[in-house]
Amino acid sequence: MPCFLRQVSLPLLLATLLLQGCTLSRAQIRRADAVVATTVDRSTACAQADRCAVPSPLLEAATRAMAESTPQEPVNVVTLLDDSEPALAARINLVRAARQSIDVQTYIWDQDDAGQLMLNELVLAARRGVQVRILADQLFSFDNPDVLDRLSRVSANLQVRLYNPTFHKAHTQPLEFAAGLLCCFMQFNQRMHNKLLLVDDTIGITGGRNYQDRYFNWDDDFDYVDRDVMVGGPAARQMAASFELFWRHKRAVPLTHLRDVNRRILSDRAPPAWPTPHYRRPQRVAQLQQAAEDPAWLQAWLVDPSLTAGKVDYFSDLPSKTDKPDQRRALEYTRHIMHMIDDAKREVLLQTPYLVMSKSAQRIFKRLHKRDEPPRVIVSTNSLASTDAFAVYAMSYKHRKRYLKTFGFEIHELKPHAPGPAVDNELANLGMDTAAMPAQTASPASATRARFHLLGSRGSNNRPAPLLSEGRRFGLHAKSIVVDDTFAMVGSHNFDPRSDHYNTEAGVIVYDHAFADQLRRSIMRDTQPENAWVIAPRQSATPFLTDINDAIGSVSAQLPLFDLWPFRYATSYDLKPGCQPMRAADPGFYACYQPVGDFPDVALSPKLIITRLVTAFGVGAKGVL
Repeated sequence: MPCFLRQVSLPLLLATLLLQGCTLSRAQIRRADAVVATTVDRSTACAQADRCAVPSPLLEAATRAMAESTPQEPVNVVTLLDDSEPALAARINLVRAARQSIDVQTYIWDQDDAGQLMLNELVLAARRGVQVRILADQLFSFDNPDVLDRLSRVSANLQVRLYNPTFHKAHTQPLEFAAGLLCCFMQFNQRMHNKLLLVDDTIGITGGRNYQDRYFNWDDDFDYVDRDVMVGGPAARQMAASFELFWRHKRAVPLTHLRDVNRRILSDRAPPAWPTPHYRRPQRVAQLQQAAEDPAWLQAWLVDPSLTAGKVDYFSDLPSKTDKPDQRRALEYTRHIMHMIDDAKREVLLQTPYLVMSKSAQRIFKRLHKRDEPPRVIVSTNSLASTDAFAVYAMSYKHRKRYLKTFGFEIHELKPHAPGPAVDNELANLGMDTAAMPAQTASPASATRARFHLLGSRGSNNRPAPLLSEGRRFGLHAKSIVVDDTFAMVGSHNFDPRSDHYNTEAGVIVYDHAFADQLRRSIMRDTQPENAWVIAPRQSATPFLTDINDAIGSVSAQLPLFDLWPFRYATSYDLKPGCQPMRAADPGFYACYQPVGDFPDVALSPKLIITRLVTAFGVGAKGVL
């Protein structure tokens, strides 16, 4: 074995063997449980039967929908949460309105302003008597044992569990991460990607947003274009059943069972105080909190845009997906999405941050495109300039020809300074100061650290590639489908191999034309020329040379390694001034669109070089990116 490999492998192997044997004994867990039981805060800040809940038009509408529903004719109130400020305000409003229970499930929970705000609101709800349960995937949530020690004792009404912890710890050190890949890759690689906030088993929010500033337009440099849906009514019961399955699963680990948290609890038997949040932008947080209880604001931004729908389903993969990935029922949500697409007649509108198709998705789209009258397939996704997961983008770049020719995709890649997302960002940072808003944004109608990067977009330090231009940047994180304007899905599923085979995913499917139309308009805004580049074949200047290049490029793209041919089949195009938008298949396309390069606006940098290298050599990692 070469000296370098021996120096790296032997410590990792030793760490693996040591860490696998470092589970806590039952006696250690019992001791920590006893400390928590004797030191947890059992006081209640409210003696009223309603737990001092604030009035909420959102919860009231959901309660009415539940009362009006029958098994044969369900009634659900559905609200599309495109804008980031209403998405966060709705969460705060519902937490403050809860009378009985709050269940929260998430993939990332950072300790920035958004993360602190949400966590503190949940602590306050628990202290007034509401039963609060938090289930977060361990790898990118609450990696500070001190914070978890406080949470374990802040209120007898609050419980926290971490899903699939690495080596029975809350915090994963770099060596432990490497050891996890070495010793138990399948278990380590499978994550809980679900997002859910459920209040009183009556109303819930699900979608793409995690608890981190960039999901709510609060990051100073790079923010996400994301989407949730709020549903009140019988669909909430499906959410409750799903959460209960995850909460009781063997991989949902209580805090006292985690080695570093257990050690911290036993070392400090005095209950630690819950600190007042220290916000980086306290005025912005205060404005958001004010909006969450302002009746007029809630009416304009959340009540008026709501729709009443009949059938609404909350689907989730079972937690056993991570234990039995081939079990069909465990893949329920993933399979249902595939059936939705396969049944398309006229149009599939797909929005995903990562255009990397699983094999099952490839088969479906290939079959659709072979029909005598294939449905139109429109895809909204990231460009290299807008994504923070540049290694994943490299796989999308590699297979552009397949997407365009074999699947018939019409691909629109988000521009990093798109004016559409900039409107939402301005609203989120102006807060309640409507007088200062530009006229076109004054109404709803117009308007963690990165521990590793293999698994896509992560903590706030995982920045995208450097650009030639300057200014605030946006990246797409929303995951949605509209099929034939008749039903639509909003959830956490990225339609990629990781979502298909590794992560557990969840989302809402709404069988309602009005909601499908609302979601379609939202996605199509992100495909407009000012917001996105069009991916299309290169224009044929010299047919013979173009045919040769096309043939060589096709062979190169099929290679698992050494896909080094630099002249790709397709490139990015921008609309010329004075022209109207059109499809790439239209005869006048090349007269109205100008090529802007394969990676427009991206500066030469290590990330650009790595993108090329992953395209050439990284196909084997597609399933885990």
